[in-house]
Amino acid sequence: MVLPVAGGAAAEPITVAALGDSLTQGYGLPPEQGFVPQLQGWLRARGADVSILNAGVSGDTTAGGLSRIAWTLTPEVDAVIVALGGNDLLRGIAPEVSRANLDGILQATQNAGVPVLLIGLPAPGNYGPDYQKEFNGIYPALAQAYDTLYVEDFLAGLGENTPQALRSYMQADGIHPNAAGVAKIVETLGPEVEALLARVRP
Repeated sequence: MVLPVAGGAAAEPITVAALGDSLTQGYGLPPEQGFVPQLQGWLRARGADVSILNAGVSGDTTAGGLSRIAWTLTPEVDAVIVALGGNDLLRGIAPEVSRANLDGILQATQNAGVPVLLIGLPAPGNYGPDYQKEFNGIYPALAQAYDTLYVEDFLAGLGENTPQALRSYMQADGIHPNAAGVAKIVETLGPEVEALLARVRP
């Protein structure tokens, strides 16, 4: 005989897939110090019943993310963080190509009825002002079109890219944050992810 549980069954944890590249994957760090485990720990410490899935692949471009989104959106995924574009910048991929790929990703999430936090990465000026302007315009335009939450810069939590900041919060390659840098990033992005969770369960 099974007795009913008072108050009904407890709600399942919210599952968030973090679709990204090496910044999401945790390149160069012990597994427990990467972005996903630090973010999950930050959220849980603040009372969120959440599980973050690491869907980051080092070296991935927006095209790679588009190729993976269909099987990333498993039935248990309640929300998605999309943080792609850094490797498009490193390779100088045409902004219209990156935009089309991100548009495809967001179309898939929309079709699945899954809320999104879209996180950009500002383009440097080395490809010229036209490229920089066009690339930087991708993220806010798509966020508006798909009504996603939006953060302009994944690395904003590190502050200005001064030599001291790079020494303190970046790995030796000057591209990837160290564990302390990830902690700073999580402190900045954490409230935005809390807003994403609120879209799953208002």
